[in-house]
Amino acid sequence: MRSPLLLLVLGAAACIAERGPLSNRMAHSATNYLARAARQPVRWQPWGRDAFVLAAKLDRPVLLYVGGEGCRWCAETDRAIYTDPEIGTLINALFVPIRVDRDERPDVAQRYQTAVERLAGLHGWPLTVFLTADGAPFFGGTYFPADDPVTGRGLKQLLPEVARSYHDQRSVIVQHAALVRQLMLTGNDASRGVLRTGLIQGAIAAVRSELDDAVRSRAAAGSVMHAAAVSLLLTEYARTRDTLSLAVARRALYLMLDTAAASAGEDPPRLVRAALTGLFAQAWVVTGEARFRDSGRAWVRSLAGDLRWGSGHGESTAERAVFVDQEAYVIEAALMAGATLGDDGAEQRAQSALDGLLQRAYARGWGVRHSVGGILGPAATTSHGLLQDQVQVASACLAAHQLSGERHYLDVALDLITLLDRGYADSLGGYYDTAAPAPPASAPDVATPALADRTKHAFDDMLPGANAVAARVLTRLAEVTGDPSYRRRAEATLEAFAGGIAGSGLRASTFLSAARETVANP
Repeated sequence: MRSPLLLLVLGAAACIAERGPLSNRMAHSATNYLARAARQPVRWQPWGRDAFVLAAKLDRPVLLYVGGEGCRWCAETDRAIYTDPEIGTLINALFVPIRVDRDERPDVAQRYQTAVERLAGLHGWPLTVFLTADGAPFFGGTYFPADDPVTGRGLKQLLPEVARSYHDQRSVIVQHAALVRQLMLTGNDASRGVLRTGLIQGAIAAVRSELDDAVRSRAAAGSVMHAAAVSLLLTEYARTRDTLSLAVARRALYLMLDTAAASAGEDPPRLVRAALTGLFAQAWVVTGEARFRDSGRAWVRSLAGDLRWGSGHGESTAERAVFVDQEAYVIEAALMAGATLGDDGAEQRAQSALDGLLQRAYARGWGVRHSVGGILGPAATTSHGLLQDQVQVASACLAAHQLSGERHYLDVALDLITLLDRGYADSLGGYYDTAAPAPPASAPDVATPALADRTKHAFDDMLPGANAVAARVLTRLAEVTGDPSYRRRAEATLEAFAGGIAGSGLRASTFLSAARETVANP
């Protein structure tokens, strides 16, 4: 039975819906994920200043939803939650709803994922976050069910309550949001530390223990983070002959292989396929087991055949947006696995795909943009490049230089790393996720200050942590060029986050791999 409050809200919402200022604006989005939401009853707005100005004008909080392709709970949320007319009516009446594709705007996704970690101690996708009209978060979580009258945690219970609190307890909400925002901005600054031997070894032991637990619960069936953790343990075994690390890595690898075999015909997400392809190639080199070699060869052929711009393979950029950070990650995985496993065709297609990516997304002195193409056609490009884009492309170029010896790949990597200090560097250490904004042509916009916030991340999520990849690229540039200043920059980058290793578990895997490469005799 519906409560009187809910009936009152729904009645008011029906009136507002007829003459309200909101309309669903997802139809003209540049990604398929967002465009599909155009059929939902929620009147979604794109991320940007206009939506927050509207929230201030209407005196409403913002409901921010962040999801993406290849996310099972995101698909479930869209199926069961945002197709519900009752929930749509509630949202449209009480909030300004903003929908973000985490692949299109990973900087926004990372920023508010950090907020949800601070607010609720949760990590995962999708994100459902409630913001003030200036973009500061005050409440949120990951997946919320549609209805849960027992605990009050269903959206049909939460939405009226959050909206009422926003209006009745505004001063408390604003103070809390300001505190959370400050924690988001200063959390990494408090994470400086020294890369001591004991710290690195203890963190690797924590990764090993957490991965072993995930294998026992069958939660480590396959993800970029799990693949990075197994890779770290394989490298540790190759370096120190630590048989415990090898045993845990093997158990995880067998689970991944068995899971893939059991779900034949249902491919994992593309990033996961790339991560596992590179991992099986590494596992064959370290262990010599033919099972890893054979699986790696099958996976790299499939991955290389799916590359965009690779010798006529792959789909047109007019059909969907191509995100440069993800594409570079997939290309590097195919490139290295093809070379390792002796598949010349895969290696050549990967190099051709890298050439195509650079041609479309890279400009010397300006770096790489984040996306190319989209459902509106090749002209629909996103010009802003993110830290993740620069370092993933630099890493792929270094791999191509290592394998081909062609100088222009090294030149691109050097150019991109030069760009980091000019546009992304934090004076306190490490690199921001986004480049420094250009000075405003007129008075700065003070209505939505949180939109200009810059954060920085080093630990793994959908992709390896950007600052960890930056450190690894810098270390490899020191080896290639013989210039020790690159190694010093790598060490400084890692030390900016070293204090945050404890408690990061699996997510610190790429960071720890970079630390092992960077720090002499750790």
